[in-house]
Amino acid sequence: MDDGEASASQGQGRRGAAWVPGAIIVGAGPSGLAAAACLAARGVPATVLEMADSLASTWRHRTYDRLTLHLPKRFCELPLLPFPAGYPEYPSKDQFVAYMEGYAAAAGVAPRFGARVEEAAFDASAGAWAVRLAGGGELLLARWLVVATGENAVPRRPDFPGARLFEGPVVHTCDYKSGEAFAGKKVLVVGCGNSGMEVSLDLCRHGAKPSLVVRNTVHVLPREMLGLSTFGIAMALLRLFSVAAVDRILLAAARLALGDTGRLGLRRPKTGPMELKNLTGRTPVLDVGTLGHIKTGKIKWEQ
Repeated sequence: MDDGEASASQGQGRRGAAWVPGAIIVGAGPSGLAAAACLAARGVPATVLEMADSLASTWRHRTYDRLTLHLPKRFCELPLLPFPAGYPEYPSKDQFVAYMEGYAAAAGVAPRFGARVEEAAFDASAGAWAVRLAGGGELLLARWLVVATGENAVPRRPDFPGARLFEGPVVHTCDYKSGEAFAGKKVLVVGCGNSGMEVSLDLCRHGAKPSLVVRNTVHVLPREMLGLSTFGIAMALLRLFSVAAVDRILLAAARLALGDTGRLGLRRPKTGPMELKNLTGRTPVLDVGTLGHIKTGKIKWEQ
């Protein structure tokens, strides 16, 4: 049965439903575009639904100005199409967005923008996924469903006791663009992951006085060691040694390169960085200069 016949038979019992050939992909970020391109390469059509007004909307609209890829470009390129030859080792966010636009065009992927998925469930009677859109209740049926909404699609905004009494601005990193507006001001940065560390550095370079709140333990590694990507070194070592052995090597090298981060208030977890990533998804911080400013006191830290 082809998809045209499926539309007639499987759509029965779903009044007003529209059959979509192939797959429905929710999200037009890197993963959604890659899934659509790989399916297209195998002759499988796909409809990409994106709630925003453009592809790669998180990268385009909800990232800070100085953002670059933290990993070398060879680890971040999407399937079937490498980065342009002239791109630097760590492309900027604008370069990454341009790459994704070119990627979608090359693969013939044309997302449907402004399409927010309200509900998705497998309809056993139709033998298809039923996907309902917000703002009118349009119902789509497809044989396959790919959810590629990303881990950063919805910002986490914790409700701190007393935060509503604070009279100054409270800005989430998805709304932060540059430290220029904070020059000469004291700024408390809550969270010491890659975003928190880099925002602190950006604030410092724009003349602000940032303090970094450190609650949890954190692994900080140099982005490069001996001119080579730390991540690339780790990937190469994992072909030869166990995760535990690679963690020991990384931590020894990090101590030589960065010193004892515990003395700066950045206590390391007992579990090694690669094992912790495998177990919990927590990514180690790749230092791009923040640690040096913490050492000199230009960036304060609080626990």
